[in-house]
Amino acid sequence: MARQTHSETLSKYKQKIATTKRWRREEDYDDLWRRLIDLYRGKQYEDISPEDRLLVNISFSTVNVIAPSVAVNYPKIAVNARRPDDAPKAIITEAVINYWWKHYKVRPEFRRAVKDFLVVGHGWLKCGYRYVEEESISEEGDQSDAQVEGNEITPTIIVTEDRPFVERVSPFDVFVDPDATSMQDARWIAQRIRRTLTEVKSDKRYSRAARESINATSWGRYNEDPGKRQIQDTQEGYVEVWEFYDIVKKTMSVFCDGGDQYLVKPMDMPYAFGHPFVMIRNYDIPDYFYPMGDLEAIEPLQRELNATRTQMMNHRKRYSRKYLYKESAFDADGRDALESDYDNVMVPVNGDENLANVVAPFPAVMTPPEFYRQSDIIESDIQTVSGVSEYQRGGVPEIRRTATEAAIVQDAANARAADKLATIEGAIAEVALRLVSLAQQFMTGEQVARIVGKDGEPLWVTFDADYIAGEFDFEVEAGSTAPSNESFRRQMALQLVDAMAPFAGMGIVNMPALAGHVLQFGFGIKNPDQFIQEAPSPMAPPEQGGMPPESAPMPPEQGMLPPGGAPMPPTNLGAMGPMPQGTEALSGVDPAVLAALSQRMGMQLPNT
Repeated sequence: MARQTHSETLSKYKQKIATTKRWRREEDYDDLWRRLIDLYRGKQYEDISPEDRLLVNISFSTVNVIAPSVAVNYPKIAVNARRPDDAPKAIITEAVINYWWKHYKVRPEFRRAVKDFLVVGHGWLKCGYRYVEEESISEEGDQSDAQVEGNEITPTIIVTEDRPFVERVSPFDVFVDPDATSMQDARWIAQRIRRTLTEVKSDKRYSRAARESINATSWGRYNEDPGKRQIQDTQEGYVEVWEFYDIVKKTMSVFCDGGDQYLVKPMDMPYAFGHPFVMIRNYDIPDYFYPMGDLEAIEPLQRELNATRTQMMNHRKRYSRKYLYKESAFDADGRDALESDYDNVMVPVNGDENLANVVAPFPAVMTPPEFYRQSDIIESDIQTVSGVSEYQRGGVPEIRRTATEAAIVQDAANARAADKLATIEGAIAEVALRLVSLAQQFMTGEQVARIVGKDGEPLWVTFDADYIAGEFDFEVEAGSTAPSNESFRRQMALQLVDAMAPFAGMGIVNMPALAGHVLQFGFGIKNPDQFIQEAPSPMAPPEQGGMPPESAPMPPEQGMLPPGGAPMPPTNLGAMGPMPQGTEALSGVDPAVLAALSQRMGMQLPNT
């Protein structure tokens, strides 16, 4: 079989993209995603009406209840070595990846993708490597940063960026193989990037011949997309640039719609792990590539709720009291008094007619009482479909429940959130794996990362590509991205002390370690070691027939009277020794909680 030319492969790739566009248009994917985005932002009426219409945006509430429960905090990424020789490197890698997540601002991009994940049904993240150099010429008389060759000064190259990056990509700009059912069986994937014609022509990464032959394809950034904000600029044209990744051939190429040549000819994929995209999938549908989001299931209920509330408002407006009166029986003053809002107003009546025949109330149309229950029924259906309970929304239900019943309801509601949390943690681990892989492949020179020391002080670690080289498994600490409940965390720490109390008397519990864990994870103290003293080494038993040394007095037996006269309480602290005198008090801990903790642990913690 003859090898295809570049012109033939370019035409083939463009045909694949055109087929995917037609498939998404026929399946109404793009229209569905636009409707769901409008549903979230409160633009739920397609036309303009002169009548008043109400909108109760339950969709906004649903998304913003789920999103903070799965991606509000920075993740705690744990790195485990696959080989024993890489164990020391895993410690450095773990510190580096957690520092990168904060320092390189991965979290904002990831949270935007999570919002796509909830609203549209899926989110896209792109992992890549950014290396930027700049030329620096020192000022006159200062040649320390430049090289002098003859009478000419050669500028010094300064590396301003040498790091991996993560960015969110719009679901509208990622196109995949229409025959795929998941990312595992996709044969190709492409990203659309809209750039101005001037930017493309001046980008030196592209082929010069291809740059000179391209033309603008539109005069608006989203000219063919009615759901996007129009940006009309008659002075600047726009070009759709495509990054096409052929997964089967493991090649990458760049081309645009307005040209007949490759901007970047097909080359081996630059990344060792393949294409750079990570897909966060919400509710998978069997045998369909695109999953569904949380808003797609409640969209008809949301629109029915808006219609019901609008009808209720219109019925209330129609229920306005009106009266029929005989015009000849009232003069101007009488009509003003009749229409007045004041109480106990005298209304003069002309003539001797019967007052019962002068004024009569107009019959009003009453709204059926069950009509007002429709709104509650719809909101209950939305709660059933979305799985977001009143407890999660921060509301108090009208039905009184016991603490056990409320806990059961909350646990059932948290089941879906736990499933989403597992999906988010898996995506974080995948992104972390790619960031480290990119650094192993492309990083040059040495870099530094900030870590937290044992006592909470910041430490700086210098590393290069060799320090993070190896094969690692990435795991996200369960619940680290979810919001923390301080009361629940303290209660769990105290329950741990209660559970370990029977074992403390046996001497099999490391009491200093237990106390440090309770103080650190239960009360948020970063350096608990300064409040805990290590247990002293046990004294050797005296020789037979000898007396113990004077420096080690015999402890009084249980029930014996000390010199003060009061009996000593029985104590059994296992391996823990007494707390040192004058130890600094625990700052930031409630004294009542500290007293309860001291009683449970059988030791006196220092207090103010």
